[in-house]
Amino acid sequence: MIDVVYFAWVRERIGVPREQIDTTAATVMDLVTELTAREDRYALAFSDLDSLRVAVDQELVDFDAPLVGVREVAFFPPMTGG
Repeated sequence: MIDVVYFAWVRERIGVPREQIDTTAATVMDLVTELTAREDRYALAFSDLDSLRVAVDQELVDFDAPLVGVREVAFFPPMTGG
């Protein structure tokens, strides 16, 4: 089981702030593929990966990052400051 956390508009599109996923995904991209196949709301949230960032166990990673031994995956839009 992996905790999957959604922030900002990703959370709004999916409709939940977090969920536990029982997955066999080897990489973050595999997890995204599994999620988008679930329902349209996931497909919408992950439709533009260029506008998403991902963190694995609170460290920024690329979508090809492995999920072996991972406890948490978080998806969020790029941060902006001002």
